Amino acid sequence: MTVSLLDKEEYIEQAYFFRSYRERLEDNIPSQEVLNGIHEEVLATTKLPMAIDFLKGEILLKGKISDGMSRLTHYFTPFQTFVMSKAEEDKSKFDQKIALMILEREAEYHTDSPTAAGLFVYQFECIARNRLGYDRGMTAMAGDPLFGDDWGEWIKKVRLRLGSTDFADLIYYRSDHYVNERRRRTGDDDYSPSYSILFGEQEGRIAKANRGKDPLFMFAALQRQLGHPSVPRAKPKSIQPVIHPVLETRLQRIEKTLQYIEAETREGFDLSKFYVKPDDLSAESETP
Repeated sequence: MTVSLLDKEEYIEQAYFFRSYRERLEDNIPSQEVLNGIHEEVLATTKLPMAIDFLKGEILLKGKISDGMSRLTHYFTPFQTFVMSKAEEDKSKFDQKIALMILEREAEYHTDSPTAAGLFVYQFECIARNRLGYDRGMTAMAGDPLFGDDWGEWIKKVRLRLGSTDFADLIYYRSDHYVNERRRRTGDDDYSPSYSILFGEQEGRIAKANRGKDPLFMFAALQRQLGHPSVPRAKPKSIQPVIHPVLETRLQRIEKTLQYIEAETREGFDLSKFYVKPDDLSAESETP
């Protein structure tokens, strides 16, 4: 069974689920306790409590929430499962908290008139920024219920053309902006491409303006102009010292005192280090 679009209240509860899960993991609460707590909090009229019940059993059996999500194909999308599975890989550098934040923002986007173009750009940027792998990642994207057959076929084709074709061109040539320019240039008002148009006028304009540039610039422009969701990023590590400078100074003094005590117990304490040199005495006497 494949997943279909859910009701708005389901996505609202999903966003709450992913956010609460992440926040409680940050408090070092075990996943089993997190699921038990959230199960009592989410709206009982949705399907999410039943999904959480299943996830609790799977995490006890296999230790990974993504294994349970992969079996709930009628509720969780292939992309949601893919993101969690990448975060739960044994040697993965992809932070699970970032994965949960990605799924939270995607669920929030579904609650307010999402578009296929906006969802595609968001999911693709998530894969690109976190280096999750285009092959499996875009295959998972193609199975999202918001994408129709035309979108699914195009995503699978784009997956094979990455690196050989400018990504901005891939969007531009599938946009209404390209069609309108072609009609003005040729004077043929009835021109219609043989393939389906997936992006609107504004997406096409932004894509054309970013040809030959880093795709991340285009993603940022789409977020600013069209309100596409922004991709979560890992916070940079703090450059502040681990120990407060005042405490560090005190520790250095304590360490030096211990060295003197240790030297004295070993009869190796040399008082001559603390004698005032004759040159220092003469310098002091000359001082007015």
